[in-house]
Amino acid sequence: MYAAPRSTRAVLGPIGLLCAALAACSPQGDGTARQGGTAAARAPSDQLASAPAVDRGRYLVEFGGCHDCHTPKLFTRDGPVPDTTRLLSGHRSDVTLPPIPAGVLGPDRWGAVASPELTAWGGPWGVSYAANLTPHETGLQAWNADEFIQTMRTGKHMGVGRAILPPMPWQQVGRLTDDDLRAVFAYLQSIKPVDNAVPLPVPPPSTAAR
Repeated sequence: MYAAPRSTRAVLGPIGLLCAALAACSPQGDGTARQGGTAAARAPSDQLASAPAVDRGRYLVEFGGCHDCHTPKLFTRDGPVPDTTRLLSGHRSDVTLPPIPAGVLGPDRWGAVASPELTAWGGPWGVSYAANLTPHETGLQAWNADEFIQTMRTGKHMGVGRAILPPMPWQQVGRLTDDDLRAVFAYLQSIKPVDNAVPLPVPPPSTAAR
């Protein structure tokens, strides 16, 4: 892992990272999907989102820089580019990262480090992984729009679970209108499902272990 030169944009983007989420809020969540949650259980409005809503959601996701952290990268002569076959599918489950060297992070050192694909972030909060936002069972298949909105409003998984970790700027995202958040969710539900079980967050070492 290395200190990410693009971290400023990723952390401060108006929606950016929507989407490190939900970093640290991987859809496996507090067990997996919500109890009894299935695609069939979604509200009709989630299933029948209008084309304008999906287009609006795509616009917000792309403007907010969500692909920076939630889409795996391909490394080319021109640098890393989004892997369009795995859009918004989060940190790749087959990627193994080295441990963060001791002494790298701290008030007088680096505040965060990131994986080469910018899908995993380490900091005082531990290690967080960009979530799979696609409508696969390992992603947001079992979610509905109301749960998505509550997640963005509260910074909690499905509005009631564990905290969303940095660098996900849920506080800024949560200031979007309900209509805009529903549009984002509608777009996320419209993209190709990708089978990718993102790892759970890794907590920081305890004070006693340091």
